[in-house]
Amino acid sequence: MLRPHVPVNPLPTGIVTPLIQPTVAADIEPVAPAPAPVPVAPARTSVQLTPGSTLALAAGGGAIVLVVGAVLVSLLLAVAITGASIAVIAVVLRLLVRDMQKGR
Repeated sequence: MLRPHVPVNPLPTGIVTPLIQPTVAADIEPVAPAPAPVPVAPARTSVQLTPGSTLALAAGGGAIVLVVGAVLVSLLLAVAITGASIAVIAVVLRLLVRDMQKGR
């Protein structure tokens, strides 16, 4: 009742593999155990940091952060100066147009 039942396909599609018959334990010949594998030294793929190289790496990272920060601040300053200049030009043009309309 609780045994698994594998349904048989009446029309196989594809390669049909024959059912494997279990072998009797008396037919199996003993095999000598395989020799223990020789340990192989792993390839050195990791980077070993010395105190000097760690300090150089930290200094290089700090320099990169400072350079990127300086570039971003200069870009922001350029945008701010451009905006202020356009605002001043707009005020001057407005005054000139108003003076032209009054006929001065």
